[in-house]
Amino acid sequence: MIETREVRHFHLFCGLGAGAKGFNRGHARVGSMEARFRCIGGVDVDPAAIADFGRLTGTPGTVLDMFDRDQYRAFHGTEPPVGWREATPADIQAAAGNERPHIIFLSAPCKGFSGLLSQSRSTTPKYQALNRLTLRGMWLALEAFADDPPELFVFENVPRIANRGRPLLDKIVAMLEHYGYHVAETTHDCGELGNLAQSRKRFLLVARHAEKVPPFLYEPVKRPLRAVGEILGDMPLPGDELAGPMHRVPRLQWKTWVRLAFVEAGSDWRSLNKLAVQDGHLRDYLIVPEYHSGFMGVNAWEESMGAVAGRSGPTNGAFSVADPRFDQSAHWNHGQAYGVRRWSDTTGAVTGQQSPGQGQFSVADPRPTGVRHNNVFRVAPWSEHSPAITAGTGPTAGGLAVADPRGSTFAGKYRVTPFDQAAGTVISGSTTGQGPFAVADPRPGMVRSKGDHYLTGGHYGVVPWSSSCGAVSASARQDNGFWSVADPRLPAATDKLVAVIRALDGTWHRPFTTLELAALQGLVDPGELLELDGLNDSDWRERIGNAVPPPAAEAIAGVMGTTLLLAWSGETFALGSTPIWVRQAAAGLSLNRPDQPAAR
Repeated sequence: MIETREVRHFHLFCGLGAGAKGFNRGHARVGSMEARFRCIGGVDVDPAAIADFGRLTGTPGTVLDMFDRDQYRAFHGTEPPVGWREATPADIQAAAGNERPHIIFLSAPCKGFSGLLSQSRSTTPKYQALNRLTLRGMWLALEAFADDPPELFVFENVPRIANRGRPLLDKIVAMLEHYGYHVAETTHDCGELGNLAQSRKRFLLVARHAEKVPPFLYEPVKRPLRAVGEILGDMPLPGDELAGPMHRVPRLQWKTWVRLAFVEAGSDWRSLNKLAVQDGHLRDYLIVPEYHSGFMGVNAWEESMGAVAGRSGPTNGAFSVADPRFDQSAHWNHGQAYGVRRWSDTTGAVTGQQSPGQGQFSVADPRPTGVRHNNVFRVAPWSEHSPAITAGTGPTAGGLAVADPRGSTFAGKYRVTPFDQAAGTVISGSTTGQGPFAVADPRPGMVRSKGDHYLTGGHYGVVPWSSSCGAVSASARQDNGFWSVADPRLPAATDKLVAVIRALDGTWHRPFTTLELAALQGLVDPGELLELDGLNDSDWRERIGNAVPPPAAEAIAGVMGTTLLLAWSGETFALGSTPIWVRQAAAGLSLNRPDQPAAR
């Protein structure tokens, strides 16, 4: 009999809820006990992120600013608005639905610790206030549940926090120890934990309540990183409207597209140092617009084709293929399409589909055609009698045609009159089949001379960019006037657009779409749609980039669930197939020794 134990988890600085989504999918089992994970809430200052949190986790989140007043002034440079107040431990309890969590997961703001921020900026009052929010958030969580402490705390951040944030970390560790926790610090790669196609190294601080959780905490299983193409290859092409607005190609500056095209795959901006530039222009390369390149183009079967555009028709690119598989119907009805039966063979089963293209529904009939209709197309001599007149009076219904010797009746029938001679009398039936009503015209149609309208009509005419155009007519086409223009415009360096430039390696070097980034983070499977709050790619990308990959969070939840089940079943020690999460902290994680300092 399986006993299910609920593991409740709560999230501070929860963002869009990716980590909580992963924890909800966590699975653990020890003997006859099985863990079921349930999110009881999350807190974040961003209303859009909280809207996403509810959508991804199925649990309402809470919009809450956790700054104290001094931090608010330092970060925003102004006083808080009227009605603003500092968050309290009671607010955290309410955000958790007044339930007690077993695990609290914190992914505090990391901009102040990130290597993308210069050392000088990281020391400004604004970012120091953001850094201190990490400490305040931990204090609020500890105070909120001080009467019945959570079994585990998980604090996730960028690896550089171990250097830039060392004083803050020391305070956090001391605070956790004061509340009865043993603490260990480590780093991990979310990609390896979640079997992702990205390497995402993160700092992880794990704290276990010494009295409640005696067992070791083992590392999650690590898996090799996947290739980007494994994820993106199963997704629609960028720009596909069916994939939603998050899958549109970002509009980049023209100079950025050019730079991307010249960066070698697997490299970065340093590839550009290999290019020869003279007077601000590439010396060895020329970018040629190919908007209508490949007009009526046919791709060879063994070659690749260019990028698929929204207007992929034969007349605006190489969007046709020389398909060697002329017998495409070979598999229809087991290869019997257009099948012809021998006269001496039996036929297949008669079906409701009996046209030649649907099976062997034709026969090679050896019987002479005259057996049944022996007068078909027969012509009776002028001197002989006619066969019996029937209802079918056409040439195919019997001998109902005659060899009429009276050629003079329509003298000149199909005759062509020379250009320098007079024509015959014009009669009411003046067609080529009734007399000499055709002429041998010596004037070739395209030989033009002065005074000929076609010569000066501007057919296939190209108007210079600096000239004016003629009057626009209803039949304005390139082949009947000056209806083309010599357009000198290439995009300016700072023009934002979507461009397809075939790079030197024959591929399209392009940025990831927002949906592709979400898939690489494990937020969605390649075939799924994702809807986030708002309509701004920049906001979406920030929330996605701040997210904890759900597959990595799922792996972390699994090992923590196992540790909790061991503790609840009375076990104080268990062997695992993976290393103890923090090897040098094994004693600190496994022994209830409040007299010894925690390992770091």
